[in-house]
Amino acid sequence: MSTAEYVLTLSCPDRPGVVAAVSSLLAGHGCNITESQQFGDRDGPRFFMRVQFAAPLGKHLGEDEVRAAFAALAPEFGMEFQLRDVASKPRVLIMVSKFDHCLNDLLYRVRSGALDIEVVAVVSNHPDLRPLTQSHGIDYHHLPVTPDTKPRQEAEVLALVEHYQVDLVVLARYMQVLSEGLCEKLAGRAINIHHSFLPSFKGAKPYRQAYERGVKLIGATAHYVTSRLDEGPIIEQEVARVNHSHSPEDLAAIGRDVECVALARAVRWHAEQRVLLDGHKTIVFPR
Repeated sequence: MSTAEYVLTLSCPDRPGVVAAVSSLLAGHGCNITESQQFGDRDGPRFFMRVQFAAPLGKHLGEDEVRAAFAALAPEFGMEFQLRDVASKPRVLIMVSKFDHCLNDLLYRVRSGALDIEVVAVVSNHPDLRPLTQSHGIDYHHLPVTPDTKPRQEAEVLALVEHYQVDLVVLARYMQVLSEGLCEKLAGRAINIHHSFLPSFKGAKPYRQAYERGVKLIGATAHYVTSRLDEGPIIEQEVARVNHSHSPEDLAAIGRDVECVALARAVRWHAEQRVLLDGHKTIVFPR
């Protein structure tokens, strides 16, 4: 019998019987659970769950039927849930400025099959990365921005999000601050990456400042975008040890590496529905 694979994520007030109810519903429809993870946040108290399962096809059990079954169960437990067909790749728009390391890394992972997303377009406030983007057969949109043109430029970004039916926006070292309005419209579906020297070393030369202070750890943080600059819910962080022998240029190179790793993991986990928002923090269910 042929099957379709789905991912169910849910959150609800923590109470007995949630896992049993979900499992029973799936078993009753002939579904086979292939992966299940859950977490109860005692501070809430709130319960979070991710279930990946195979559903049989051919007996009028498609995505609409599975979704309707959970919609009928949700009110009993006060559930908020999402259901995604694993075969449907998230459509991603990447935003960049002039730094190319994160963009190049993401495009390579997609091409090699390590990252199961579809990059539908790249937007930049500079023309520099057009050749790299177009070498992968991806549309490139150069949208310059100044303080005076920012509202119009962000409206163009939103128009592209709608045009390409974008599921996720990735700021791969996009060196512009998004407006509060744009952050709100992209809430929960925009990921940013930055070096984790913030807020200690601000400005244009953070690695020089870090070198002068003799830092021993280089790090990067991937997080959801909010109107509070670089303070959105954290998805992933990566660090590397350094020492006195490293120059500022060495620190910057190491920083680029950890930025790529942290961002790629965050994008992958989001695409696989492994990240659930819990207020100002995240619940992450990695493999």
